[in-house]
Amino acid sequence: MAKVLVLVPFAMDRKGVANRRAQLKGVKLGPKIEFDFRPVTAGPQMYMSAHDFAFMDIAIFEAGMDAEKEGYDAVCIDTMSDSGMDALRSVLDIPVISPGKASMLFALTLGNKFGLMAAWEPAAIRTRKFVKSLGLDPFCASVEVYDVPPDYINLMAGKEDKTLPKMLAACKRAVDKGADVMILGSTTMHQAHAYLSEKLPIPVVNPGPLTYKLVETVLAMKLSHSRQPYPKPIVGHQDVIHAMFHKAGELMNSPTLKLKEELAKKKKKRR
Repeated sequence: MAKVLVLVPFAMDRKGVANRRAQLKGVKLGPKIEFDFRPVTAGPQMYMSAHDFAFMDIAIFEAGMDAEKEGYDAVCIDTMSDSGMDALRSVLDIPVISPGKASMLFALTLGNKFGLMAAWEPAAIRTRKFVKSLGLDPFCASVEVYDVPPDYINLMAGKEDKTLPKMLAACKRAVDKGADVMILGSTTMHQAHAYLSEKLPIPVVNPGPLTYKLVETVLAMKLSHSRQPYPKPIVGHQDVIHAMFHKAGELMNSPTLKLKEELAKKKKKRR
């Protein structure tokens, strides 16, 4: 049985993690793979500024850098920003898969131009910059905003009637601008996939489930990332980083620390 660690980019409790785990329903996987979802110990509460980007990179790195020692066969990162991916690949030999670049390249196997959605304008600015940094802007028809501020913990719960029609309208604008494949611009949008797929005349890529299928494929083919672009550190500071984030979790009253304590007590009782 292959074990995959999915890194959730925000500190959250059991309910928040369950909302992320629900992405597994969006893809058919074989019986020989299982997924554990782990939120970061501490991190930004929003993801809109350079401050947030730097914090999230190191938060995701801290949450996953021991995955190989813990017995995992691969890591998935649950954010379209691909935060922490490069750093994790530098210290892990097991595959590290993230949905941002992967979703865009996958979309281009289904069509010639893709569209992306963003919840609001700050996210759109970041998304456009990311597309350009990958050299994929000639293949991006548009990044469309549906103007509902993101809720990274509860996702769309209770807001479906307001949010889904706005998302559909954003997708239709992208189609009008030449998109022949649509990509959900955040893994927090996964609850909209079935609705949009039914109502749009083009394929809709669901980034989180795509990474689960990709990691299953990579493991089956016995592949991992190249060491050429991801060299190992000459001197590692993992212990220092763990200590920093444990303290950060305490200072921020992190729900993840409480969740870890709860899981540790349950594990102790089973013994």
